Amino acid sequence: MKPSRRDLLAAPLLAVPALSACDRFASAAPAQGPEALPLKDILPCPFGATGMTWQLDQADWIAQTLKHCSQLTPEWEQKMERTLGPGFTYDFEPSDRVVGFARDNGLRVHGHTVIWYSQGAEVFDDATLPRDRFAAEYDRYISTFVGRYKGQMAGWDVVNEPVAEDGEGLRDCHWSRALGMDGYMVRAFEQAKAADPDAVLFLNEYNLENIPKKGATFLKLVERLLKLGAPIGGIGTQSHLDIEIPAGQITTFMRDAASLGLPIHVSELDFPMQREGRMPDLRSVADKRAQQVARVGELAEAFMALPERQRYAFTTWGLRDIDSWLVREGKSSDSPLLLDAEGRANPAYQAVVAAVG
Repeated sequence: MKPSRRDLLAAPLLAVPALSACDRFASAAPAQGPEALPLKDILPCPFGATGMTWQLDQADWIAQTLKHCSQLTPEWEQKMERTLGPGFTYDFEPSDRVVGFARDNGLRVHGHTVIWYSQGAEVFDDATLPRDRFAAEYDRYISTFVGRYKGQMAGWDVVNEPVAEDGEGLRDCHWSRALGMDGYMVRAFEQAKAADPDAVLFLNEYNLENIPKKGATFLKLVERLLKLGAPIGGIGTQSHLDIEIPAGQITTFMRDAASLGLPIHVSELDFPMQREGRMPDLRSVADKRAQQVARVGELAEAFMALPERQRYAFTTWGLRDIDSWLVREGKSSDSPLLLDAEGRANPAYQAVVAAVG
């Protein structure tokens, strides 16, 4: 019999002492790999992770995914570098495999990603392609791709990472040069809405919690696009967390984002303890772990405090540490996800469960 949320929350491994303010999770004792109860049964919203075609042949990945997840995001198979070929040819076979796996196993699917500034320029060459051809192929790609999965997707990341790195305005890219800075985004949402009218359509971005200026620019962009008629249905915050940001910063962004009234997706959560590009790092492992647990706990608490209708899903970018792109690419050797390589609970897992309680 499936345990109730009350039974799961009452389990001994989930006990975390109550503290004050946003850092009350920081003292959660580092777990020695206890069993992780199913996240999909604990969280009061869908819990998701990513999947790739090569993982579909791994029995341990399948077992852990079906244990913990109610939602799956294709990690790479729906990116334009995989789906779009020379001469505007399409290949959706890998995407079909991931979507089919999810469908066959009762998981809902979140599509990622339709339009991204960093991909497609080799084919959508704004310097040589006539504007009318550019616009026509842009529309055809979105309508074909999104329409292929009509009725099968819970939502889509329609436009990904449009805000400049430092939050100073928007990114210049092949899409904006050909179709206008706001124009390419409005057009993408309109085409996606026509192709899959029941899916929730997201504007997705990173560093929104980490860089307050970028978060503010992003929310202003959402408001402006809505006024221009873009059928934006949700906000995606990737939440690749910098664990050294000040306490309260995540809560502030989540509160500001919630004020728009749209569903919010924590869409790509991870939280490495290692610094990137900042030396020297004199923190002890205990200090880094405390920062990690505190920031993940704050994010989870701020998300769980949202009205139910605004909690679209809580998604980690990879399920276990060994599934993380950070680990695969050698950018991290610590525990950037909720589960360790064996699928047991990392300390941050307990912070998420405590936030639910």
